[in-house]
Amino acid sequence: PHTKFVKNMDEVWAYCRSWQKKRSGLDYLIDGIVIKVLSLRQREILGQTAKSPRWQVAYKFPPEIVSTKLNDIVVQVGRTGVLTPVACLEPVFLAGSTISRATLHNEDEIKRKDIRIGDTVVIEKGGEVIPKILRFVPSQRSGNEKKFHMPKTCPVCKSKVLRLLGEAATRCDNPQCKAQLTARVRHFASKEAMDIVGLGKSHVDQLVKMDIIGDYADLYFLKYDDIIGLDLMADKSTGNLLASIEESKKQDLDRVVFALGINSVGVNLGRVLAEQYKSLDALSRASVDDLCGIEGIGDVCAKAIIHFFGVPHTKKVIGKLKKAGITLKLKRKLLGLKPFAGKIFLFTGSLKSMSRADAQKQIRDLGGKTASSASKNVDYVVAGADPGSKLEKSTKLKCNILSESDYLKLLKPHT
Repeated sequence: PHTKFVKNMDEVWAYCRSWQKKRSGLDYLIDGIVIKVLSLRQREILGQTAKSPRWQVAYKFPPEIVSTKLNDIVVQVGRTGVLTPVACLEPVFLAGSTISRATLHNEDEIKRKDIRIGDTVVIEKGGEVIPKILRFVPSQRSGNEKKFHMPKTCPVCKSKVLRLLGEAATRCDNPQCKAQLTARVRHFASKEAMDIVGLGKSHVDQLVKMDIIGDYADLYFLKYDDIIGLDLMADKSTGNLLASIEESKKQDLDRVVFALGINSVGVNLGRVLAEQYKSLDALSRASVDDLCGIEGIGDVCAKAIIHFFGVPHTKKVIGKLKKAGITLKLKRKLLGLKPFAGKIFLFTGSLKSMSRADAQKQIRDLGGKTASSASKNVDYVVAGADPGSKLEKSTKLKCNILSESDYLKLLKPHT
């Protein structure tokens, strides 16, 4: 109902400014206004890039900001041992939700902004989503505020912390730290990694706290009695979780490499390393020079991989994974020729036979690449149900359009 036709840029700006003031009166949240050229002739002249049309643009409002009291700064320990200071704020409503915490990233960031415990601070939501402290309010400073200092020991396991030369992060280097262990197990079991369905955050917290597991490999040696005693676990859910843990043993090497939680190794790099080395043993023996010869891997990442496999605890955990029967070699179907090498696929709409994520993984396993938007570089566009604007753009670009059945026929000889 608020769509409006305007005749020139002055009227565009006037409309944007008016809604910047009125948006809080809507029953839903907005973060800007879409401005479109109406003339089809002008749209054709303006054209489009590979990702977006030049005849429409999203005008984003400046983020809302509010001020509140910084009551304390606490330190959290992440999966890789990084200590992250987190601001505990006097709860304040901002852009649709109540904010009581915000990350402060690292000690250098706190010093740069001269933020102290007890300050009145100005916060916004980065991208209208993530709370962020912009600055403190000098006029509200009384002199009783306290400077923050990173602790000398880990707040969880009390081990000494270290900060490497050239790094902003302070780390706990104890692989047995329970905070790290909890985060590593959650990561290991996540959907993108080993995909252990039914293992929730609270279950992981309990398993670690009760010393039932000491690393993520211990998940594969859990018994019925270990799980049934956890909160919210009954006979059926326990059986389902044990079945999911067993099923996860079939995951391919790329997922295992990602699941290990090596610093700087994400989903895509896990796939690259798996395809390059074919087995975890081969990867563990790689040198810095070998790794740096792979596209996308630099000196820092290579050293992180070498360090990971050089830690005695890592060797112990990998030994337990082998004993449990985890796949530590690339499966046969991914080896040898890559029938879709150099080919780019774009998926649009929903598929009946598989999820879009599974289809994209299938293409990557067969050597192809996947795109997120229509362009002349795309070789195949796979259109499922309710395909949306990507299909329309692909048709205009004269891309090769495949139905789901066509796509399955194309795959059949290679799967």
